[in-house]
Amino acid sequence: MNPQHTRQAETGQTDRPLIILGCGYTGRFILPLTAQRGTATWATSRNPAQQLTTMPLSQRLEFDLARPATWDHLPAGADLIWCFPASPLSAVQQWAGTQRPRFNRLVVLGSTSAYEVSDDSTDYPPPLIDEAAPIDRTKPRVQGEEYLRNELGAILLRVTGIYGPGRNPLDWITQGRVGPSKKYVNLIHGEDLAGICLAAIGKGTPSESYNVSDGTPYTWKEICETARQRWGVIPAAAQEDPAPGKRISNAKLRTELGYKLKHPDLYAALDLIASINPQS
Repeated sequence: MNPQHTRQAETGQTDRPLIILGCGYTGRFILPLTAQRGTATWATSRNPAQQLTTMPLSQRLEFDLARPATWDHLPAGADLIWCFPASPLSAVQQWAGTQRPRFNRLVVLGSTSAYEVSDDSTDYPPPLIDEAAPIDRTKPRVQGEEYLRNELGAILLRVTGIYGPGRNPLDWITQGRVGPSKKYVNLIHGEDLAGICLAAIGKGTPSESYNVSDGTPYTWKEICETARQRWGVIPAAAQEDPAPGKRISNAKLRTELGYKLKHPDLYAALDLIASINPQS
């Protein structure tokens, strides 16, 4: 086998160009990785002149799912990473009908909010949720994700809570957005999500879904207590959240994509964020 092909098979890296549809928080972690690999990459926004100012003009593309006139701005023959909610279904279907022949692989970022959780359940801790769990098909976003997965062979990443510089869970605690409850939360660092997106492009199975988390469900009570002891962070919200939350399994991700997390330990990652940007 050609040595270059061997390396690509092992790493999942491809030589195809890449387009990041909706280059927001996650996209900004993807861009340095593609630059390191030498992958030709474009980023899209509904308003690239204002929202993609850190990128060279040649890599900025205007794209808006609600405006079909912008759809042909995407160069043909590229892989796509779809980073915004895939809704409404009618627009997703119309886009797919015209754009299907123009791209190679498609990775779609969904959400673990797709999974149904019964309000009547008394199980605690809640059972681990894998990709075979039932999903709520009444949600517009889920309808679009499932259409792309089933009809276009999209590789669907159901993503847990994204954190990193500028999205610090310690800030969520001090701002009162969360408190010390028994509710479970699952998280993934933005840098790891970016790496997983590229691993999915290279190694993911078309039409399959993968849960994306660091593999450790926490309760907010655990996080708040560690935040108090380790960083002196005091919760602004004391009200108990009665919801049990979810516990997400990432076993399929680890087994099939073989991605090694850069930030498997939430608290070590928060230390690193604080050392880079104390205000983050």
